[in-house]
Amino acid sequence: MPQTPRLEVGDKAPSFSLPDADGKIVKLSDYKGRKVIVYFYPAASTPGCTKEACDFRDNLRELNDAGLDVVGISPDKPEKL
Repeated sequence: MPQTPRLEVGDKAPSFSLPDADGKIVKLSDYKGRKVIVYFYPAASTPGCTKEACDFRDNLRELNDAGLDVVGISPDKPEKL
């Protein structure tokens, strides 16, 4: 995958199309017109990444109620997620 420039707070994310944990393709464009939190984690099932993902999961209703969607991106294969 080609390296992209580091994003700063407020920058628009580059478009992407990736499989989710169920193998369904998710595109950034699916969220057009919505505010999206995109977070990255280097490896599934590691303590720090699990804590981060669980925090988003545990607060998802509040985030959704505030008009925010959450997308996590990992280099792991979908079946590992």
